[in-house]
Amino acid sequence: MAQPIAIPIPKVSPQGRDIGFAFGIVVILSILFLPIPPFLIDMGLAFSIAFSVLILMVALWIQRPLDFSSFPTILLISTMIRLSLNIATTRVILSNGNHGHDAAGGVIAGFSSLVMSGDFVIGLIVFLILVTVNFIVITKGATRIAEVGARFTLDAIPGKQMSIDADLSAGMIDDKEAQFRRRELEQESSFFGAMDGASKFVRGDAIAGLMITAINIFGGIIIGYFRHGMEIGEAADVFVKLSVGDGIVSQIPALIVSLAAGLLVSRGGNPGSTDQAVVNQLSGYPRALSVAAALMVLLSIVPGLPMIPFLTLGGIMGFGSWFIPRQIEAENKVKREQEEKKVIQTKEAEKDSVKSVLKTAEIELALGKLVSTRLLGAHQELAFRVGKMRKKFASQYGFVVPEIKVTDDIGIQEKSYQIRIHGTTIASNQLRVGEVLVVTGSGRKPKVPGDEIREPAFGMPAVSVLETFTEDLKREGFHPIDNVSVVLTHVSEVIRNNLPQLLSYKDVKILIDRLDPEYKKLADEICSSHMSYSGLQAVLKLLLAERVSIRNLHLILEAVAELAPHVRKTEQIVEHVRVRMAQQLCGDLTDNGVLRVLRLGSKWDLVFHQALKRDAKGEIVEFDIDPRSLEEFSEQASKVIREFMDRGLPFVLVTSPETRSYVRMIIERLFATLPVLSHVELAKGIEIKILGSIS
Repeated sequence: MAQPIAIPIPKVSPQGRDIGFAFGIVVILSILFLPIPPFLIDMGLAFSIAFSVLILMVALWIQRPLDFSSFPTILLISTMIRLSLNIATTRVILSNGNHGHDAAGGVIAGFSSLVMSGDFVIGLIVFLILVTVNFIVITKGATRIAEVGARFTLDAIPGKQMSIDADLSAGMIDDKEAQFRRRELEQESSFFGAMDGASKFVRGDAIAGLMITAINIFGGIIIGYFRHGMEIGEAADVFVKLSVGDGIVSQIPALIVSLAAGLLVSRGGNPGSTDQAVVNQLSGYPRALSVAAALMVLLSIVPGLPMIPFLTLGGIMGFGSWFIPRQIEAENKVKREQEEKKVIQTKEAEKDSVKSVLKTAEIELALGKLVSTRLLGAHQELAFRVGKMRKKFASQYGFVVPEIKVTDDIGIQEKSYQIRIHGTTIASNQLRVGEVLVVTGSGRKPKVPGDEIREPAFGMPAVSVLETFTEDLKREGFHPIDNVSVVLTHVSEVIRNNLPQLLSYKDVKILIDRLDPEYKKLADEICSSHMSYSGLQAVLKLLLAERVSIRNLHLILEAVAELAPHVRKTEQIVEHVRVRMAQQLCGDLTDNGVLRVLRLGSKWDLVFHQALKRDAKGEIVEFDIDPRSLEEFSEQASKVIREFMDRGLPFVLVTSPETRSYVRMIIERLFATLPVLSHVELAKGIEIKILGSIS
């Protein structure tokens, strides 16, 4: 979630500050009309220069343009200060210019002598260049940037507002942060709109400075010649120096403020201060510095060019191209270490917090003390095999099962382990540490001594033998199973039996997002018009409950789209999806291209059909089977199915389409892994071998 943006909140001014600010504005306006002595003019000109330098420094160091949102107001105030001082100096120059070069104060006299070097022509040229740089280059470019920035900012407001509303609706941000973003958006639009207008202040100031200087020169010469009896040359020398000095003193702060405005509006979306935005990007490409250094060295050896300046710059750039990557790597290393420390501190804080108790792992393997010690040396192998198992589930069933958390639990027996789903113990077993398992089924048993037990994953007959007899078992033709394999096989089967519980709403959204754009659009149409995403999740869960893979999600969506507009019951939609996926169903259940089938006898077909209760429209509303018939069916089905299962050959039970789901409901309580298909789910081209029937 994005960090809330600090928006400055207006505060009541301390006592006297607002009165002082208002008094300052009144003083600026007063200077326009009242005569000012040269001493106060010097103070005002010095303040104007200092104020403009302060504005430039703030513009350089702010992190983003909105941090200086008062810039348009400050720009207007600084412009009024310069214009009022220009009028005051004009009044003094025209009134007292005949007294000499110090008539308008020490600041103007000092700048005129410093810049002009005794020749007013030099000063006039420098002044015109400053005006050109300020007016044509900086001010014009900043004005254009401000215009474009204001236009695009205002055009982007509706989209940004919709983005804030969408993030708020999706729960990505809270109400407080939404308010912060909206307020920042308002400030951004107001700021760029104000900057568009404020840039005209700088442009007008440059024109006014040029006009005032011209008026001072011509007016001063006329007054000096006609009023004070000065010679034309003497009047021109005095009044041009004073006027140009005044113009230069005014143009220097104007140029500084124009530069500040240009820096502010040209920053764009670069975060950080100006030095970070410029220097970091220029120095962030050492190869560019290397090429520039090589070019400088090449220029240093060109005949006729001075060697020392180019060679010095080449050396500095070459050193930068060598030093900067190492500095960046050191900074990144420090950042990584700090981030790692923060992650560790966060995890430790979460462990100690009460909230951590409320979090439960989706899949957890809790080991007893002795089992954990025994598997301690195999933890790396355990993690590797768990990763492979998750990949196998992903490829087989079409979604990534959650990570398996392995923990030690002193609350269970030291030789036991528990498999938990969402914090609930689904299966547990006592592991015979130091022994290997041999699954025998109904076949022969090993000659070495051992205890007859049940294999935990499938409940098949097995023999537990000490590890010392492992080689003997291999020589007899058996395949001994170590403790790690026993545990992982058990975990795998528990996960397979609980796939619906592990398919979360988040997983469904991720699966849909990975689809092609056309199928993402189809999913959106289904879930916006006919059912919700939770309804689609229910369809996928019912498929996984019968171990039907959802890897072909696009085919499932097509099948759902066919029936969803007409049917609301999830079970009916699932049955339709199964028919459309008949090829996949049969393909996953065949053995060497052959599908072995056990049929439901005609007797039980009739019993199940009679148990279906229908309404006036012929829709099935209830399944009501006689308890005695149910008990008899369970006995006969168990006997027949167990007989074929003992042969170790995979097969499926086939029944009619209408009764399939109800037969499955009964069979899964007897044989959870036995697939139940309907006649219409038998795909074309599949070789079918009928084993028999339950009758």
